Amino acid sequence: MTDCVFTAVSDRHPGVGLDEAPATPAWMAVFSLAMGVFGLLTAEYLPASLLTLMATDLSVSEALAGQAVTVTAVVALFAGLLVPGLTRGIDRRWVLLGFSTLMVASNLLVAISSSFAVLLLMRILLGIALGGFWSMAAAVAMRLVPNALLPRALSIIFSGIAIGTVVAVPLGSYLGGLYGWRSAFFAAAAVGMLTLAFQSFTLPRLAPRRPARLRTVLEVLLRPGIAMGMFGCVLVHSGHFAMFTYVRPFLEGTIGIGAQGLSLMLLGFGVANFVGTLLAGRLLERYPLATLVLMPALVGVAALALVLLPASLPGQAILLALWGLAFGGVPVAWSNWVASAVPDQAESAGGMVVASVQSAIATGAAAGGAVFSLGGSAGVFVAAAVVMLLAALLIALRVRVPSGHGVRQSEGALHL
Repeated sequence: MTDCVFTAVSDRHPGVGLDEAPATPAWMAVFSLAMGVFGLLTAEYLPASLLTLMATDLSVSEALAGQAVTVTAVVALFAGLLVPGLTRGIDRRWVLLGFSTLMVASNLLVAISSSFAVLLLMRILLGIALGGFWSMAAAVAMRLVPNALLPRALSIIFSGIAIGTVVAVPLGSYLGGLYGWRSAFFAAAAVGMLTLAFQSFTLPRLAPRRPARLRTVLEVLLRPGIAMGMFGCVLVHSGHFAMFTYVRPFLEGTIGIGAQGLSLMLLGFGVANFVGTLLAGRLLERYPLATLVLMPALVGVAALALVLLPASLPGQAILLALWGLAFGGVPVAWSNWVASAVPDQAESAGGMVVASVQSAIATGAAAGGAVFSLGGSAGVFVAAAVVMLLAALLIALRVRVPSGHGVRQSEGALHL
């Protein structure tokens, strides 16, 4: 099946997407995209580290407060599919700057929200920015660096995820404990302003090319092997975000940890996540399928251990770090898998990835809220562990990956 997927792409669209790369890399622009990833991830993940504080201040349950993640993910899902097509006649530079502006506005308005309903409305703006940005990030990177440097550029861009996990969530928890949860969103808005300024100076003009349409996304999804891979991607992200949304109530309930201790544990999670991102890059070069299987399997084992083993601060910290380490390479691994399968439809593939991941985030947060209401945070972790282990089994049996080390070659052929 692998040969059918990748050969069909190169035969049907020989050289498509390969003739648009520049002769010299625009590294500062690439770093500005990484900053965009960092800022968006900061804003999206903040409710996970501030859940208890937000729920108390806004007089809602923790399960309901967790839906601040869900609404953003649902909007991002549709934005990833629709925004590239709706903005197909606009210079991509201005579109990306627009996303950063929405990010800043969302964080500022959330910080001054007077009710939970208003807060949810403001998170819609973030969902538009998040989905639109993610759908275009890989396609824009392909136009900023030469073909041979694309993997490095993607690694830099995705490092924004790991750095955000290291810095943003623990810092949000720390600021929330000292100055209230609203201060964390003011800080996220400041990060967004820096990102907007940096992108304004570094992003070149990027005239729109080969516009993505919803029909194209559906055609890509129907290619052999793509739907099963996307289903595996959805399962892995659903399990992770179900747990991550309710990690604070879980740790508070099991070991009675305070705000500063929680910040340190989340910092450990983030550092391990960053290390996992670096390790995954090397593992994927040699053992792509084994790496895709191992990551969710380790997260599932760590989740079960967090619930079943006697709770202690050192033990929970180690298991949380194992979770972060194992999940660190997931975004890079799945994005590389999709890029290998559909190099001729970069924005369409980006929209498909956004739809898959954001639907997983929404499903994970919503289902996690339902399970949380019935079985508490421990029930969420057990259910998510089962999902992760099933995802690992599905990937091992049904997902096919390219066996070579590159997706794009100067000759325009795929080497598997």
